[in-house]
Amino acid sequence: MRILVTGGAGFIGSNLVRHLLREREDTLVRVLDTLTYAGNLDNLADISEDPRFEFMRGDICDHDAARAAMTGVDQVVHLAAESHVDRSIISADAAVQTNFVGTFVMLEAAREAGVGRFLHMSTDEVYGSSLTDRFTEDTPLMPRNPYSASKAGADRLAYSYFITHDLPVVIARPANNYGPWQYPEKLIPFFVYRALRDEHLPVYGNGMQMRDWLYVEDDCRALLTILDRGEPGEAYNVEAGNEHANLDTIRLILEELAKPESLIRHVEDRPGHDLRYPMDGSKLRALGWSPQMPWDEGIRLTVRWFAEHGEWMTRAVARGQEYFENWYAGR
Repeated sequence: MRILVTGGAGFIGSNLVRHLLREREDTLVRVLDTLTYAGNLDNLADISEDPRFEFMRGDICDHDAARAAMTGVDQVVHLAAESHVDRSIISADAAVQTNFVGTFVMLEAAREAGVGRFLHMSTDEVYGSSLTDRFTEDTPLMPRNPYSASKAGADRLAYSYFITHDLPVVIARPANNYGPWQYPEKLIPFFVYRALRDEHLPVYGNGMQMRDWLYVEDDCRALLTILDRGEPGEAYNVEAGNEHANLDTIRLILEELAKPESLIRHVEDRPGHDLRYPMDGSKLRALGWSPQMPWDEGIRLTVRWFAEHGEWMTRAVARGQEYFENWYAGR
């Protein structure tokens, strides 16, 4: 069995590659990654010599690179994406090109190659925001920012390849992932980085936006459950049951680092900030998956991981220095 993981040098991708190599001895893993600011070979250094691992540098928007990566592949896990909402607000170009056009290129290459299964990574954000109703997989998609709109388009494009071309596509819509190797533009690593330097933590609005926190190892198990047992043409919510306000998570970060809450600084909220993505995950749970990591334990483990990998954090932040300076100026 050979599995292609696009975006395998990123956060979820690198964790999934490790998970596959650890749990499936008969599986060969090929990674296709263009190594943007968030894709980093440091994330794969510990498995780079594994004979079952192969790395190909290439852009998912490049038809030739996609076809080359698809050669001899049995299954595809398509994770490569521009995944940060704030960056898509500054400029949507990269999100639309990578998330939509890149998905089209990979679907075409998979169709030509006749792969046995194509898992497309979507997101809970495609549903928009709700304070009451829980989203099922049949809830209409109502994305509210350029990032989630590009992902919603790609989600439906992947579905169209199942209907039109009979490509065996399955779709995952996971909750808010966290864990080791996450690029420090996201909440937990970003605030760990700043708190360790006794810098203020810029919290959007009142900080009461709710997120369902899904530990990345739980997500990896969910993705493989969908890949193995999901019904072609179907989408699956990956719901962790760990809904907490951002402010509660930030306070737990500070507690674990023994830093004062006086570092919290409430700043102007970002445009169109979604308040909550409540999902019904019973469809996936019926396939035998359930989350294992409790919220507080997972957050503490993750905070300690970033605190212990200071050099990795510093190098990662340096790759996106211009963004951090521009977006957080005055915040």
